[in-house]
Amino acid sequence: MLDETSTPLLFYSSPKLEERILNDQPVLQVNSITKRFPGVVANEDVSLALYPGEILALLGENGAGKSTLMNVIYGLYQPSEGEIFVKGQPVSMNSPRDAIALGIGMVHQHFQLVPVMTVAENIMLGSESVKNGLLDTRAVARRITELSERYNLAVDPYAVIEDLPVGVRQRVEIVKALYRNVDILILDEPTAVLTPQEIDGLFEVMNLLKSQGHSIIFITHKLKEVLRVADRIAVLRDGKLVGQTTPHDSTEAELAAMMVGREVILTVDKTAAHPGAAVLEIDGVAARDDLGQPALRGVSLAVHAGEIVGVAGVQGNGQTELVEVLTGLRHADGGHIRINGQELTNASPRQITDAGQMSHVPEDRHAYGMVASYDVAHNMVLNSYYRPPFARAGVINEPAIHQYATQLVAEFDVRTPSVDALAGSLSGGNQQKMVVAREFSRPLKLLVVAQPTRGIDVGSIEFIHNQIVSKRDEGVAVLVVSSELDEIMALSDRIAVMYKGEIIDIVPRSQATREGLGLLMAGVKD
Repeated sequence: MLDETSTPLLFYSSPKLEERILNDQPVLQVNSITKRFPGVVANEDVSLALYPGEILALLGENGAGKSTLMNVIYGLYQPSEGEIFVKGQPVSMNSPRDAIALGIGMVHQHFQLVPVMTVAENIMLGSESVKNGLLDTRAVARRITELSERYNLAVDPYAVIEDLPVGVRQRVEIVKALYRNVDILILDEPTAVLTPQEIDGLFEVMNLLKSQGHSIIFITHKLKEVLRVADRIAVLRDGKLVGQTTPHDSTEAELAAMMVGREVILTVDKTAAHPGAAVLEIDGVAARDDLGQPALRGVSLAVHAGEIVGVAGVQGNGQTELVEVLTGLRHADGGHIRINGQELTNASPRQITDAGQMSHVPEDRHAYGMVASYDVAHNMVLNSYYRPPFARAGVINEPAIHQYATQLVAEFDVRTPSVDALAGSLSGGNQQKMVVAREFSRPLKLLVVAQPTRGIDVGSIEFIHNQIVSKRDEGVAVLVVSSELDEIMALSDRIAVMYKGEIIDIVPRSQATREGLGLLMAGVKD
């Protein structure tokens, strides 16, 4: 394995692959790519090659520069320095249209589809087929069917996008790229919103594409997936290429160390739970989403002192609305919410926090968890600034706030120049640790944590997981909502699975398997 000071070298998984790469010309090569934004160097002197018929995993934490590099390759950004070669020829890509013309397609993490249009209409957008002055949807549908059958990507050309599950929408994106005859495919965090079964299906498609001569760049931060599907692995950290290796020559721990720059403990160390009385009781709660459609359909759940209940499910099945109803951010149309036996249905966030001794780590820290233009110190007291010792008789006590924030920064390892630094200047992982520090440091009996490690580095994940388990061991009732199934399985004592606004089943962790939970997440219950 390479350390952060090593010159990147290539290790190949087999002599056959090594011989191929030594003899083959790269289908795509970037030389000394640097991309600067005002005040930020997103990529620095990155050189990378992609060979015919291989899956190259680009691994790194959020903010490492993965997506920026791919956006340079796809023509969304122009490099500040460096060169790009496609099939041995130097190229200049000023837009995605140029990249597509050179055979490069990209499936973005957030799908680029129009929900109210059909599959065929989405796929032909920008590449319309016209017959006698009219859109030739039939010809497009025939081509889609051919591609679907050839690459095992079953999609109905006439289905409306908004009616399709997430996994099928991703297939549409892949078919859209293949429709444009690309032979280099960039997949940006393609498994982020898929069930385990959908991930299996995606990997089958990737291997089929590889066997038919396509080359794939697979962007991710999930170590297990990299080891499972990649031929080679390139690791970015702080915008730089810090090493390349293969699954054959690597372990999860080694890859994590490359990503973070230090050894990381990847498992959650916790003993068996000893649940006490019910702290949170949810009984038949119903609510609507932002469009007025039913989002929660009679949800019932209890969380006891000294246990962690995880809520699993594909994003968009009511988890967000459930957390918002529990924390007073969304109105419930029916049902009851009790915390410590007190009826708090449709109470305000402050009433719920004060009466139930509840803390909330929101899934969107920027929208609901912090004020980027405030300094770290004042972010640490956002929900307690009006209480002693931070205020008396309506007058803010700045020294008390500063002292408290300094203590939390040290205790929760928030990396900041000082508590006077703006919260928005911190990295994503340190912003999350700042929010966790504030919410975990108040007297509490109930902790609601949504997407606790979204977009943060492996080292911060390790720290936050340990803090959650520590709260459980102190007797706090913990509800964790996460779209990461591995995280749910690592933390939870019981797992509730949501599907289409309902809790389809609750499974003790000792009886839970990835396969079983994946089926429940897809709505399949035996």
